[in-house]
Amino acid sequence: MAFFRPQSRSSAIKIVAPNQDPLPETSDAVLRGSSPKKDSTHRQCRNILIHGYCKFEGKGCAYYHPSRGDTGSPVPEQSTSTTSPSLPAAAVNAPVFVPKSILSASPAPPDIGDTIERPGAPPPPLPQGQGPSQMQYQNEYTEQGQESQYAEQIDDQGQYGQYAYGWNGGADENPYATEGMANQLPSLDTGQYGDAQDQHMHMQPEYNGVGVGAMDAFYHPNTTSYIRQPLNYHLYTTPIPPTAQQFFLSESTREELLKRAETIHMPPPQGLPLPEKMQGYHSLAPLEPMAGEQKRKLGNWNSTVYRATSERDGVVYALRRVENFRLTQESAFANVEAWSRIQHPNICDVREAFTTRAFNDNSLVVVYTYYPNSVTLYDAHLKLRPPTFQNGRVQHHNERIPERLLWSYIVQIGSAIKAVHDAGLCVRTVDASKILVTGKNRVRISSCGVFDILAHEAKYDLAMLQQEDLALFARLVLSLCCNNVSAMSTLTKSLEVVSRHYSPEIKNVILFLIPRAGPLRSIQQLFDTIGNQVAMEVDSAHLAVDQLQDDLMKELENARLIRLLCKFGFINERPEFDRDPRWSETGDRYIIKLFRDYVFHQVDENGNPVVNLSHVLTCLNKLDAGADERIMLVSRDEQSCLVVSYREIKSCVEAAFGDLARGTR
Repeated sequence: MAFFRPQSRSSAIKIVAPNQDPLPETSDAVLRGSSPKKDSTHRQCRNILIHGYCKFEGKGCAYYHPSRGDTGSPVPEQSTSTTSPSLPAAAVNAPVFVPKSILSASPAPPDIGDTIERPGAPPPPLPQGQGPSQMQYQNEYTEQGQESQYAEQIDDQGQYGQYAYGWNGGADENPYATEGMANQLPSLDTGQYGDAQDQHMHMQPEYNGVGVGAMDAFYHPNTTSYIRQPLNYHLYTTPIPPTAQQFFLSESTREELLKRAETIHMPPPQGLPLPEKMQGYHSLAPLEPMAGEQKRKLGNWNSTVYRATSERDGVVYALRRVENFRLTQESAFANVEAWSRIQHPNICDVREAFTTRAFNDNSLVVVYTYYPNSVTLYDAHLKLRPPTFQNGRVQHHNERIPERLLWSYIVQIGSAIKAVHDAGLCVRTVDASKILVTGKNRVRISSCGVFDILAHEAKYDLAMLQQEDLALFARLVLSLCCNNVSAMSTLTKSLEVVSRHYSPEIKNVILFLIPRAGPLRSIQQLFDTIGNQVAMEVDSAHLAVDQLQDDLMKELENARLIRLLCKFGFINERPEFDRDPRWSETGDRYIIKLFRDYVFHQVDENGNPVVNLSHVLTCLNKLDAGADERIMLVSRDEQSCLVVSYREIKSCVEAAFGDLARGTR
């Protein structure tokens, strides 16, 4: 510690290990740095009043210690000097009342001048060695049989001569009673504390039969009350230790996001006949089977979805390729721009479309937003599962979709169809194999705009195509209810299954969407009939947003902590700065080093390292906030320690990092 010199801007309290050499013989006055009091042997020791005993009795304590049988107290000597003795510094926190005026033995009505405090008056002796704190709570420790003895002690106070109060025990004759003082001090403005004073007086109890007026004789007249300031309870009570989970995302959300990130950065498989680069996209990887019976179709065309990375922004996108398509007119891409303007939470955004010969044929490629680890509705609910053995029987059917989840799908898909129809377009891909489940109960319609390019030359009526979207929507809902893709082929039987397992509202939705002769229907009319379900879906969406915001707030705090850790890394153990090889070991930097040991290098009573993440996060948060809480930092050799606050440590960190920042300019 010889090399550490605290700077003037730091208010750290340095505590040095005591020297083993014996101290020279000096008087108590020299040790205390003040002149000894002449009447110290006549003042009763405060340890007797507070604790009932003094552990320094007979070992150097200069105050009076009465014996167990001694009922009196020493009489203070009369001071012939007219100069008032000065009060010691310890008297500031002393609970003993120090009167500022000497009253005569005969009571007289005091005027306003008598109530003004005059410093320098000698303190009156207390009867029977009792302090005010003992008298205040005497009713709690004194039995009923001692009430008369307590009254006699009050009456015997006249033996103290000029230090006695001019009062014989009557409440009406007490000149220091609160009521009398209030009447004799009309000019004193107590309106600010009037309510608090009245409440305090009503709450005063009687102490062993002695009235409130009688007790006032032993205390300074309380003419005003003071507002009690609230305590900083976090400095006096042990806070609840936080858990590490309070500072991070929930495990389920973290696991899901990590799986998505892993899928995005997964390298493409090797040995597949795929181009290395195509129209600004590279690292192609198939998301669907490329050959065989499982190869997907889009209408009458073979189609495959790939994952690729863009060279322009480095983002991963989903590319749908339509094989063997020859573009005859450039105007076929006109609707792609209209699709790119549709931004809906239940539609996969269309980015661009182009043709390419990178696959050794004429292929059409449409680029969409990529959602990792997403599956289609067909794979999630309609695909046949392997048989399972349950309740002694082999089960081949899939589990039915809960009605609440089915309503969520209906509202989301219907909302997407409504947005497309309002834009003057038609979806034409409302199919279980083209709708993706991208999250928990979250669906999006994909492959939008492809049919507008493929069937560009065909003439069609927009209203009829929108009615076809409603019919495809009815087929999809009926298939989800029956767990059967071909449920529409047996409509009557399928509706009976729906009536058995779901509410009548689901059946009404299916019947509304099935095309019939008569006026054309719109998706807006469907929402007019299922308004309650839409409201429930909105509530669920808002709750999900609140949960995600709470998780985001937990991670938001980590940005501040990583900045603190970076500053520690720049400052601690720096080999040299400003031609000073010991720069990180001197001045304020030494405090930072000790704080680093306090946070990260603690050990338990057995010498084992303490690996407590909650302790680290709590200390770093207090440091970033600059709390006034003080901690003790001990050097590694345990020969010295520093008592500093988090605010002072923060100032040291900012000053040291500021020096480094200025040195780089």
